[in-house]
Amino acid sequence: MEHFVIAILVDNQPGILTRVSSMFTRRGFNIDCLTVSETEDHRYSRITIAVSGDEAIRRQIIKQVRKLYNVREVKVMERERSVNRELALIKLRNSPDTRQEVLSAVDIFRSKIVDFSPTTLCVEITGETSKIEAFIALVEPLGILEMCRTGVVAIERGEHYLKGEENA
Repeated sequence: MEHFVIAILVDNQPGILTRVSSMFTRRGFNIDCLTVSETEDHRYSRITIAVSGDEAIRRQIIKQVRKLYNVREVKVMERERSVNRELALIKLRNSPDTRQEVLSAVDIFRSKIVDFSPTTLCVEITGETSKIEAFIALVEPLGILEMCRTGVVAIERGEHYLKGEENA
């Protein structure tokens, strides 16, 4: 199974996310992660979806998404031609026994502490999914209390970009 990321430019209207995600449900495709936000142009939103599957599944997803009303552009974010990032907030136990290990991990992974209390530390880390996974594996024995992740966002390198019909 291959892991791939798809960027979808859609009209910024109520119900479009439901329409896109329900297409995946109807076809039996599993979404690994999904992020959505308004773009630089308030008329459009960008949906980024990470999916696992083979080439046939990839082609079928793209074909089906392109058919949806209010979808302006669909593009696979090829790993070598895009920048992929994820954000995680991780709340860890703060004890004198483990504090130095946590601070070392924060430094090594170029993350930062965004909240500090006598009993907890909250770490913000951004990067590729593999970096987030490696950080989690390192600090898990130290006591993860809570965690939330954004899912992948991706943008093409260079001069290529998603655009609405008016900008094509």
